[in-house]
Amino acid sequence: MEKYIEIHNVQKEIDNFKLGPINLNIEPGTVTALVGDNGSGKSTLLKMIMNLVNADSGTIKAFGEFVNGDNEEWKKQIAYQPQTTIGFDAFTGNDLNQLISHWYPNWDQKLFIQMIDQLNVPLDKKFINLSQGVQQKLTLALTIPRNTKVLILDEPTSFMDIPSKNLIIDLLTEYLEDEERAIILASHQAEDIKKLADYIMLLKSGRQLQTIEKDVLTENYRKYWFSNKLKGSPVPGEIYRSGNELVSNNATETETYFSRHGMKPMNSSAMELEEIITLLLT
Repeated sequence: MEKYIEIHNVQKEIDNFKLGPINLNIEPGTVTALVGDNGSGKSTLLKMIMNLVNADSGTIKAFGEFVNGDNEEWKKQIAYQPQTTIGFDAFTGNDLNQLISHWYPNWDQKLFIQMIDQLNVPLDKKFINLSQGVQQKLTLALTIPRNTKVLILDEPTSFMDIPSKNLIIDLLTEYLEDEERAIILASHQAEDIKKLADYIMLLKSGRQLQTIEKDVLTENYRKYWFSNKLKGSPVPGEIYRSGNELVSNNATETETYFSRHGMKPMNSSAMELEEIITLLLT
């Protein structure tokens, strides 16, 4: 399958922080969520994809071109919303609409106006005078209508109210109805990840722990409770136990073992995605 973005053995060191090596491919029709602790390198990685930060080693390609090469045509295929927007403060929403739409030949003005109306964003106020939540709404309204093949969003809903978050999720779902599109999403919002992501790349303190299908995580992780405190060696799939509780990352393997050895849990339950991510990062 065609790869829109190819990241191979990328590393970056800033002061005492080291990111990588990172390996990741972005394909059409997918949503990849970058998930990690604060300062894990999510934003730095997104900036390296956009060639705003230079990698120390490794390569990044976007639409077949090295992002640090002379040819920057690939940028027309990517819309990037950084976590902190620089340079907007002195402009109104109307000003920014005129400035940004000029550079994108596939700009969808109808969608822009729809988002502005639905999110209740004033276009006559300067960006600096808007609340953080409204700034995020306006920035998204200036990003999604660019109609690019790839959307890169860095914490896009962190300051928004719940109804607005739900609206953005719906808009992004509609955006993905065109299977030629892809999204890279850096977020701490478990609900956003749960509703949108196909793949999750876990980062901890700059290390890439794994990249895995979201559904594989939610299907395989399970909690079990027994009537007595658990003793003996770890069972297949076990990653954690405390008292009479056991957590497995391979429910099928674990339950097969239980059956063969006459172990009958009192109860069991699937784990929420937020619980799984917390467990993996801690």
